[in-house]
Amino acid sequence: MSISHEPPAYTCPFCERLAGKADELSGPEDMVRRTEDAAAFISPRWWPNNLGHVLVVPTGHHENLYSIPADAYRGLGDLVREVAIAIRETYGCDGVSTRQHNEPAGDQDVWHLHTHVFPRYTGDRLYESKARSGWATPEERQVYARRLRAYFDA
Repeated sequence: MSISHEPPAYTCPFCERLAGKADELSGPEDMVRRTEDAAAFISPRWWPNNLGHVLVVPTGHHENLYSIPADAYRGLGDLVREVAIAIRETYGCDGVSTRQHNEPAGDQDVWHLHTHVFPRYTGDRLYESKARSGWATPEERQVYARRLRAYFDA
């Protein structure tokens, strides 16, 4: 049984993105690929040595790994794989890492399941670093969004 941590009257930022709405952190221009089951967009939060990481979310609102139906999870996983390959092909990185968090104790802070896909570089110390302060600008994000959209449109 899954316990929900989503507060009452929660406005989900990922559902807002999926509906085409923008806010001060992100907007439709950050979307790089969308399938029936999942969508991928450039994250507004960046780590110093891993710029342009991507968030992949299910198109249905599922709070965490425990609550998503198996078919929807397969669709999410398929897009995570596609994005990882696209990042590897277009960012000039040495590898890719994925991570996904569940519940506050698991460091989840948005109440919609999402998987982070990070470009990795030899010696980047991703897991030893903290996110950059502030948010990536739309101009910074678009450098990576354009690369990935071009890859998926080819």
